[in-house]
This record gives sequence, structure tokens and C-alpha cells, in this order.
Amino acid sequence: MKPSRPLYEREPELIAAAEAVDALCGAQAAGGLLVFSGEAGIGKTALLDEIRAMAADRCTVWSARAGETVTSVPFHVVRQLLQPALNQFPVDETRALFGDWFEITAPALGLAVPSGPQPDPQGVRDGLDFLVARLASRLSHRPLLLIVDDAHWADGESLAWLAGFTARLSELPVLVVQAHRPQELADRNADWVYAGALESDGSGRTALTRVVLRPLTPDATAELVRAGLGEHADDPFCREVWAVTGGNPYEAVELVAKAQDSALAPVEGSAGLLRELGASARGSGLITRLERLGTNANRFAWAAAVLGTDISQELAASLAGMSPAEAADCTARLREARIVSGFDPLEFVHPLIAGAVYRSIPPATRTAMHGRAAWAVTDAGLGPAAASRHLLEVHPDDDQEVVAQLRAAAGRHLAVGAPEAARRCLERALAEPPSPHDRAGILYELGCATLLSSPSTTVQHLRAALDTPGLDEPLRIDATFRLAAALSHNNQLKDAALSLAAEVSRTAPGPGLMRLQAAHFLWEGMQATEDDGPGRSARLARNADHLKGRDNAERAMLTLRAFDAMLRGENAELVVDFLERALVDGRPARGLGWTDTEWGFELPAMVGITYAFTDRLDRAEELFGEAVRAFEISGWSGAHLAFAHTLLGLVHRRSGRLAEAEGFLREGLRLADRAGSGLPVHWDATCLLVDTLLARGRTAEARKIADRYDFGPPYPGGAMVLPDAPCVHGRLLLAEGRTEEAVAELEAAGAALVPRERFNGVWAPWAGDLARALAGSDPARAARIALEARVHAERFGTDTAVGEALRCVALFAPPEEAAELLADAVRHLEASSSAYEHALARFEYGKAIRSPRELTRAQKLATVCGAETLATRAEQVRASIRCSE
Repeated sequence: MKPSRPLYEREPELIAAAEAVDALCGAQAAGGLLVFSGEAGIGKTALLDEIRAMAADRCTVWSARAGETVTSVPFHVVRQLLQPALNQFPVDETRALFGDWFEITAPALGLAVPSGPQPDPQGVRDGLDFLVARLASRLSHRPLLLIVDDAHWADGESLAWLAGFTARLSELPVLVVQAHRPQELADRNADWVYAGALESDGSGRTALTRVVLRPLTPDATAELVRAGLGEHADDPFCREVWAVTGGNPYEAVELVAKAQDSALAPVEGSAGLLRELGASARGSGLITRLERLGTNANRFAWAAAVLGTDISQELAASLAGMSPAEAADCTARLREARIVSGFDPLEFVHPLIAGAVYRSIPPATRTAMHGRAAWAVTDAGLGPAAASRHLLEVHPDDDQEVVAQLRAAAGRHLAVGAPEAARRCLERALAEPPSPHDRAGILYELGCATLLSSPSTTVQHLRAALDTPGLDEPLRIDATFRLAAALSHNNQLKDAALSLAAEVSRTAPGPGLMRLQAAHFLWEGMQATEDDGPGRSARLARNADHLKGRDNAERAMLTLRAFDAMLRGENAELVVDFLERALVDGRPARGLGWTDTEWGFELPAMVGITYAFTDRLDRAEELFGEAVRAFEISGWSGAHLAFAHTLLGLVHRRSGRLAEAEGFLREGLRLADRAGSGLPVHWDATCLLVDTLLARGRTAEARKIADRYDFGPPYPGGAMVLPDAPCVHGRLLLAEGRTEEAVAELEAAGAALVPRERFNGVWAPWAGDLARALAGSDPARAARIALEARVHAERFGTDTAVGEALRCVALFAPPEEAAELLADAVRHLEASSSAYEHALARFEYGKAIRSPRELTRAQKLATVCGAETLATRAEQVRASIRCSE
């Protein structure tokens, strides 16, 4: 393998690259991540150029280069990588490549106008993953090689995508080669970019290969010098080149070029001049060299440095205040001096040069040039988002036009899934400062910008907006509603309820007030503990029972009433009637859907959950399936999609499809893990997964999940968990044989729920499990608990609730009565949608009457449900009966 141009002492690096390319182009098409790191000028770009040439005949190669002055431009690197390739396809073919991700991801690449709700950044990243995977599949005859240079300067959005995408490269025929300066990456706290790519691909090959580039040795430096100046360059001269440059390849090449330009003889007698000559190739010496090219060339170079990368000669000329002819002359002189390269667009020859030129601009002049650049970009029709990176560098000057442009740019950034970029624009707008009339509105926009990605940041800004004069009533109501949602998602439900109560007290009657009242009832009821649960339920009943569902405010109240009544174990037919009044033709009304931001996703979730616990599992499954589709279509691929999968896990758990439930719940946890740690959805998914694994008889695995996610007391800060967490944890302890601990946990659960009059034994099965736990040590008390649970179950009236209660009461009845009770339990549970509980009841009934036929039916039911342990028990009991006969 012969390099296309000399690369000295880079044989190990080239071997690593060749192996990675060979693996990519081999029969198995194995992808991976190859990372080169080293200081500025160490030769990373030259090495990447060599890899590009090496792979050109075998691979499809797409490249991008980040820039020091464009780190604030969202998706800048991703656009460089993908836009040129996608522009080669016809419009309809490009759209087909995106599939269902077009509306979410194409705007981030500048290929479509944003439409629909604000996308979740994770959704945009997922769409990019899908697009690149599809492109890689399409290009299987020439596997895909992505090269990213100067990754330490990549924008945050591109870095976040690269971090997630490279973590799964072992699954894809894609090789990503990145180069970065380690110190600059560490200074940005961006070391996490490579954290996910450390796993092996399962074949013994590591998906991530790191290579650190070292300075050249004196011998290699001497070889470089003689290649440039001739074989007659003597050893002392070559040694001095190495000493002056420290073996830095870029500086050595520049120094050799300067020596050549100066007709310096490469002999020992000239060595003393090298240090001064080297200074002219970098830092202040470079600037002196630039200044010698003339005022116009210097000013044009400044303009180019302000514009950053992909420098338009026309824009640079406009910014420098010169004619096209003058700009062309300056470009020629700068190119001859090895400061810039290319024609249109222009690039600086090396980032070190670009940085030195940019920093040489006097600060006041640099700021003014950024201001002019913003207007030049706007006049060129590139839009406020493109101008915003320059406005971020302008000193605050009470300019309301700047405020307006920054707000417009923030809106564009949000629309493409870049809330951090929007945040920077809005925070800069606040510093301008805006007019007193606009300040509260900007704080509100700032809070909304981070709603999907950072609840704690949202809380801070929305509180500031509400404390600032000038927010009109509709915005105050919306800000309060969103503040409460953010507080709740941050496990601060009590604060959410208090903030709503305060705003309710100052809001005039009307739809806005009802919206706030509904939210207040919502977050009060979702707390794990409250001072007066029955009182809140009574107030909610007074507000909701008479409503017909004529508008969304009434429908929200009816939804809350249905959910509360379900938890309380009120008659299920009444509960369903509330739900039907809350819906329009059996579906959530327009404005109350999964991605509608006025009311939030909690209300349709409550509708589905209430259906699930009133034995209307088909309705619940339909709703939760819509949730997955809605979140995917809108790009809400973080905690929202994790919750939707968790809800589908709930439906499958309740219907006895335990293997499917486990699959959905594990996927919910995987999605939640991507979104963060310690999220409310983690508790819901963990609680349901533990319960599902216990139903499958996999107690050790349930404990492993519980420990991994810290499932157990103390429970999350104030938020109730789906289903009741202490009940499920008590069930886990009971399955592990830790009966005393289980009794304490279940008694505590009952002590928390009974004062709130929450008697739904399917949602919170503490009474049945506590009765079973006490059966051996205190059977009289256990029997009383079981009988009380039966009363509440019969009041609720679902077949699942009644059947489960009868199954428990049978434990404490004489054999003949127990058999009758279990027969009734089987009848109820067979009529329900709860197949696993039906299998349990039939097993206990078959065992009680010693019927091999019933035990066979129980075994078949358990097998279909995925309850392997129960199926085995049924088979064993049936075998023992036959043996005894």
C-alpha cells in the first residue's frame, strides 16, 4: 500500500485503517468506529485524506469537517455528511428513503420545511439512524464510509447523533472514521461521544478502535525535510527543524516551505535562522505574514474567518466591503500564501490558520463584523437561523430587531429538533434586552423550548415568566399548565399542584379556569400521598359528575373523574360511562390527543389505563397502539415513546400475554435509558416488568431488574407508580420467601391507600397478597382482610376483580365451600380478559377438586400465557394425583 502523498511514521495508523476498510468491504461487511486523536497539526487531516483515497475504489465515502466558529450551528456536521449525497436523488426518491421519518428528520437536514409538532431531539436522531441505515443497505455494493474531521468542534446536535449512531455500528455495514483534538473535546465535556461504542460486536472484533497520533521522530522529520529541500539537507539542519517544530508535521511542512520560499540553504550554518522563520508560520508570525499581503487581503481574510466554513466568496466580499474583482484578487493572493484553498466556497488551508486569523481581529471589530455578517446572511435569503450564530457574538445593544431575529431563529431551531440552539438564541435575546412587554413572552418561549428535553430547565424559565409582568392571561394559563407538567415530570408533583392552586385563585371563570382546575385535580391525584384524598375525590365528583363532555375542558374533567373512580373501586359501569362522555365517537377529541400540547399526553393515557383496569382491554390496546404511532410520527422518541411501550406492556400483562408484555416493557426501559436516568417512566416500566416476571415464575430475574433500577423503598418523590409500587414490591418479597418483610411492605401499602379510599384490588392488590402472607401466622386476620377485599371487588364489579377476590377468600374456607368459591372464581375470570389470572384460578380449582382434566386445562392456559412455572406446577400436581389414584 503506497500513500498518495508522503505520510511519515503513520504505518500503524494506516494498517488500522486498512483493516477497518477490509472488514467493511469483506463478506460480512462489518462496520465500526475508528477514532484518531492528537494535537493540532499532528497530521489528522492528512491521514483522513489518505484513508479517503485508500477507500475510494471500494467504498462510498462521505465527509464532513467541523469548524471552531460554527459549533453553535445545529446539525452542521450532519448536513455536510448527508446533504450532498441526498441531493443526487430525485425528490420523490429522497422522500422514500426517509420513509415515515421524513417530516421529522428532513427539516434537520434542510431538505424540507418543518411541519407538525415540535420534534423530540431523540426522534430526529432516530430518523437519522433510519436514513443512514437505509442508505447503507442501498449502497451494499460499495459500503458506506463516513469521515468526520475536527470532531471536537462539531455542533452539539451532530455530536449527540454520532454518539448514538456509533454505538450500534457493529450492527450496520458502516465505518465511521473520526479525528479530534482530545483536549478540546474534554474542554467541551464531550468525552461521552465515544462511551457507547466500547462494546465488542460479538465476533471478538471491537467496534471501537482508538489510535493516538504521535509527533514525528527526528529521523522522520529529516526525511520530510529532504523530500522538500533536497537530499543535501544536512543532519544538523534537519535536527533543528525537528527541535523548532517538536515533530509536529504541519509545522514542519510549513517551515520547510518557508525555507524554500526564502531560498534558505539547508545546512548547519542556516539552522540558527529556522526558529525565527518558524514563528512566521504560526501565531503572530502568521499574522505578520498576512499583513504583508496588504490591507485588502487582510480584511478579506478577516471576513472569511468570521464566516467560518464553506466560505462564500460573494458573502466574504460583501462583509469586507469590496468589489468582486477586489475579492478575486485577494483570494488569489491568500491562496498563493497558503492561507486559503479552493475557489467558491473557500476554506482555510488549516484550522490553525483559521483560528489564528479569527483571533487576530480586534475584539470590537470582530463583534461588528459578526453583526454585519448577520445582516449579510439575512439579505442573502439564508434565514434567521443561519444569521443567529453571528448574532450570538454581537454585544447587547437594546436592539429590538436583534431580539426579533433571535426569537425567529429560536423558532426555526425548535422546529428542526434543536432545543439547545433555541435556548442559546432566547437567552441571548434576554441579554439584549427585550422590551418589558416582550420579556415575559421570551421567558415563556424559553421554558417551552426545553419542555421535551429538560424539565428542570423548563421549570426555571416558566417560573421566571410567571413572575415577570406582561404575560397575558392565555399565556399565563398555558405557562402554568406547562410548569405543572414539567414539575411532575421532574418528580415534583406537590409543587405542581401548589403552582396550579395559586393560579386558579387568580383566574376568572371560563375555559381557562377549568383547564387549570383539571390540571390541579390531575397532579393532586397522581401524588403517592395526599392529606385529604377523599375530599379531593368529592370535589372532583361535584365538578364533573354533571358534565356532558361538550368541550375539551369538560372532557378533561370527566377523564379525571373516571380515573379517580377506577382507583377508588367505584362501580365499573359508572367509570366507563364517565369515559364515554369524555370521548367523541369512542376516541379522544381533537386537542386531547397524544401529541397535543395544550392538554398533554396524560389525559389519553388515563383513558387507556382506566379501560385496562375495567376489563376493557381491547379499547386500551387500541389507544396505546395509537400512542406509539403518534409519538413515532411526531419524533417523540424519548420518554414519551418509552411510556407508550410501557402502556402496551400493561395491556399485555393484564390480558395474560406475558411474553409479549415482557418484550414491550424491556423496550420501554431501553427507550427510557436513552432519555435519562431516574425518570418516572423507569418506575412504571420496572414495576410492571417485575410483576410480569413474577407471573412467569422468574423471581430471580425480577429481583435483578428491581435492583438494577433501585425499585423499592423509598419510592419516587411523590409520584404514584403504575400499578401500585409497594404492592408489587411486596409481591416480589413474598415470592422470595421474605414473608415478614413482605407483610410489612403490604401493610404499609394498605395504610397509605385505605385513608385515600383507593380500594381497587386489581390496581393495588395489597389485600389479597397480605392475606396470603398471613395465612400461616394469623389466619383469622387474613380471612377478614380477604372478606373486606371481596366486598370492595363486588362493588367495583369487574370479572377480574371479583374472580381474584373469590380466589383469595377460598384460601380460608372449608374444602367444600372453597371448591365452590374457586368454581365461581373460574367462571368470572374465564369471562374476563385476564387469561393469566384465569389460569391461576383454574389451577387452584383443579387442585382443590383433584381433577386432572381441570389441571390439564390450567396447564394449557398457563403455557399460552407464557407462565412457564405455573404450567410446570399444574403438570406436577396432575401427575401426583394420577400416581395416588
